[in-house]
Amino acid sequence: MAEHKDHGSDADKDGRDGDCGVPEEVAALLEAEGVGVSLLIPMTIADACLKAAAMLQARGIAEPRSNAELLLLHVLGLDRAQLLRDWRDPFPPQHYKRWRELLSRKAAGEPVQYLIGEQWFYGLPFAVTPAVLIPRPETELLVEAVLEAADRLWPEASGAEFAEGTEGAGGTASRGAAEALGTTAAGTAGEQGDDGPAGAEGAGEAASAAEIGSEPLAAASAAVPTVVDVGTGSGAIGVTLATLRPRWRVCASDLSPDALAVARTNAASHEAAARMTFVQGDLLGPFAQPRPGSVDGAAGGVAGLRIDVLVSNPPYIPAGDIAGLQPEVRDHEPRLALDGGDDGLTPYRRMAEQLSQLSALPRIVGFELGIGQAEAVADLLRGIGAWREVRIIPDYAGIDRHVLAVE
Repeated sequence: MAEHKDHGSDADKDGRDGDCGVPEEVAALLEAEGVGVSLLIPMTIADACLKAAAMLQARGIAEPRSNAELLLLHVLGLDRAQLLRDWRDPFPPQHYKRWRELLSRKAAGEPVQYLIGEQWFYGLPFAVTPAVLIPRPETELLVEAVLEAADRLWPEASGAEFAEGTEGAGGTASRGAAEALGTTAAGTAGEQGDDGPAGAEGAGEAASAAEIGSEPLAAASAAVPTVVDVGTGSGAIGVTLATLRPRWRVCASDLSPDALAVARTNAASHEAAARMTFVQGDLLGPFAQPRPGSVDGAAGGVAGLRIDVLVSNPPYIPAGDIAGLQPEVRDHEPRLALDGGDDGLTPYRRMAEQLSQLSALPRIVGFELGIGQAEAVADLLRGIGAWREVRIIPDYAGIDRHVLAVE
């Protein structure tokens, strides 16, 4: 392999291909793979990072240094402080095979988040797989906007007493609300198997709309919002809201069962699974009021659920633009989470139409959207005429990225 030989020649010039103290079995392994020992030993962790970054840059990979560091942290099992501490230490040869494998995949264009299986969002680590869209920093602004607006409407539900096990009016109402969604901590634990938290068919299944709206929960409903995250993907929005506001009742839905599995995993990781329910379905379809004589079963038991806060980051890329996306996105992230129809606005139009099928209009609606779509989506919501304020929120780059409608 010419690339390795070139690097090896550089090492020869540095006088590094002599006796370097490599265990014979490691040297044999590297040589059997066609990798000269001089490529690695006595290469330091710093050498590995810098050479990897240079290679990724030569391959046209964006943010090569950041990608190389993330892969190093993953392969070596270090955090950033430890990486700085060990920066000049020899690269552990037992990790080289895995390092080279992941580096090759990154050079071929795979997103580093899928390679390491993680992306941080709103200060929390989220598991990600190719079944879900990788959470973006700009979506954190949607979470912030929803938190701010909802805390004004439901100030009693903004504390963390329930998460800390505090009893009292707030904690009791919150526990009752969780029970109404069929997701109490005891129930979830009892239904979980080796595959993790139960889904729509197990303890995570929501109760019927009649139970959710029953008289004993009237006070809880007034003080605690029911939040639905449509198209949850990894659960970045829904799980974050449930983690930051443990009194809220949060339901996360997605058309993809594989995505829901990832979201459930993340909810469990952040100890929010007992306060959440997960529903498979298309946009607002599972939450529409049941028709006379219909049986609400497959939707997860949430038909007719009163939604107080609707938040969604749906697919919004125009179908014709997908071919021109960055290869990392186009070739690796799920098309189901990208394709928004001919002009990218199909999911918003459908949800706007489906709002009339709900038991009541949400008091807050928050959408993320693509470049140039803000006014069209805002006009959709203004046309419904149900909210006192419909505003557009720019992202960190000044692009109109979110629309928030508040009663």
